[in-house]
Amino acid sequence: MKIASVGALGALATLLAACNTVDGVGKDVEAGGEVIQDASNEVKEDIND
Repeated sequence: MKIASVGALGALATLLAACNTVDGVGKDVEAGGEVIQDASNEVKEDIND
């Protein structure tokens, strides 16, 4: 019983850590997308001027 409880706690800790990692990756991808979008808007403005 004790081993199962420790295993369950370990699995829970792993899942929580994975959520934080996925959240961090999502924020990084979003920031990269914003940089690309800003660059695209600058090119668009240069073409229209």
